[in-house]
Amino acid sequence: MDSFVDLFVALAKRAGVDDSSIFFTKATLPLPGFFRATKEWDLLIVLDGRLVAALELKSQVGSFGNNFNNRTEEAMGSALDLWTAYREGNIPASSTPFLGWMMLLENSPASNKPVRTVEPHFPVRPEFHSASYTKRYELFCKKLVLERHYTAAALLTSAQDSGKRGVYAEPSMDIGIRRFASGFIEHIRAAIATHD
Repeated sequence: MDSFVDLFVALAKRAGVDDSSIFFTKATLPLPGFFRATKEWDLLIVLDGRLVAALELKSQVGSFGNNFNNRTEEAMGSALDLWTAYREGNIPASSTPFLGWMMLLENSPASNKPVRTVEPHFPVRPEFHSASYTKRYELFCKKLVLERHYTAAALLTSAQDSGKRGVYAEPSMDIGIRRFASGFIEHIRAAIATHD
C-alpha cells in the first residue's frame, strides 16, 4: 500500500500542506487512544500540533473468510478509539479531523462468489444473504460512513495478474477512490483556510 500512501502525500502537498505537517514513517504514526495507549495509522496530517487527517489503508489477498472479520473489527475499533480520545481531548484538532479507511481487495472468483450465512438463533440482515466478500466490504464501507465512524471510506478491487499494471475496479462509485480523495483534499484545504 506504499504507493497509495505516496499518492495521498502528493495530494496533501497539492492541497497546500508543508512537508513538515505530513507524517508517514513508522515512528511518526502513533496517535493516542482511549481504550489503548496508541494506534499506528498509515498517514497523518498534523498542522501546528492539531490533527487534520488520519488514514488507514488496507489490502487483502486470499483468506477472505478469516480476514474479513479481522479487518472489519479492527476498523471499527480504531474509529471508536480515535473518536473517544478526540472527545476526551487527547487528540487536539481545530475542527473535526478527517478519518479515512480504504481497502484494496483481490478481485478473484473466491472474493466474488456468494457466501453462506449461518443463522442458528436469529436472522441476519437481508443485505448479507448470498453477499460475496466483495459485496460485504462494499456494505461495510458504506455503513462506516453512514454511521459516521469514518469521514470517508473507499473500496477498490484488483486481480493479482493485472493489479501491478494499475488495473482496478470500484464496486460502487460512492465509495470510490475519487470521492475519497476529493473529500481528503477538500478537508485539508478547509483546515488550511481556517488555520490561525
